[in-house]
Amino acid sequence: MKKIGISANRRGFLRGALAAAPAAAVALVAAPALRGQAQGTAPYTPTFFSLEEFTLLGAMADTMIPADETGPGAIQAGVPEFIDAQMNTPYGKGQLWYMQGPFDPGAPAAFGYQLPFPPTELYRKALAGFAAAIRQQYGKDFAALAEAQRIEAIGNLEKGSLQMGEIPAGAFFTQLLQNVREGYFCDPADGGNKGMLSWKMIGFPGARADYFDWVEQYGKKYPLPPVSRG
Repeated sequence: MKKIGISANRRGFLRGALAAAPAAAVALVAAPALRGQAQGTAPYTPTFFSLEEFTLLGAMADTMIPADETGPGAIQAGVPEFIDAQMNTPYGKGQLWYMQGPFDPGAPAAFGYQLPFPPTELYRKALAGFAAAIRQQYGKDFAALAEAQRIEAIGNLEKGSLQMGEIPAGAFFTQLLQNVREGYFCDPADGGNKGMLSWKMIGFPGARADYFDWVEQYGKKYPLPPVSRG
């Protein structure tokens, strides 16, 4: 998978996400329907993360996929809510992973995830470590940083240059990037991609029963809107 730098423009970031996880990507585990944060709706209350952790998570996701002329950002698509919901599933608790040692932190490319922590523990430890590192470097919380500082901080996280305690910065970036992409492009039935916003942006028709009538209509734009399986 090509590594997507946070300094790349948003369109490039989304192209990389599509290359790594096709538009039809779905979440690893179905999550319950979540309340939106659009004007006039009740604010979302996290069920796993504390409000402080959730605020930080949202600011990080927003920095990775901000809203702009290309389309909606991670906040509008409900990415933080998706990640919060996933923590209360077998996936979040590491029940879908092989979690026995030995672990070799130096060989994730060959053997995949190489830490003894399920996603719940990884996020809890990593968010605390990241928050502390940012306060030490910038003198304020990540959510209070200017946009350029946020981008710089996420870039340092990607490069693995932040000292975050038990969790290697690069490992946390990889996990966060994966979950942000999943929440942005998943079926809304899994808790992210609110209103199918990302599908509408890329022209993905969603979970329709079949496309038989369109199999041989080459070069024609599919005219129907996307549908969710939920």
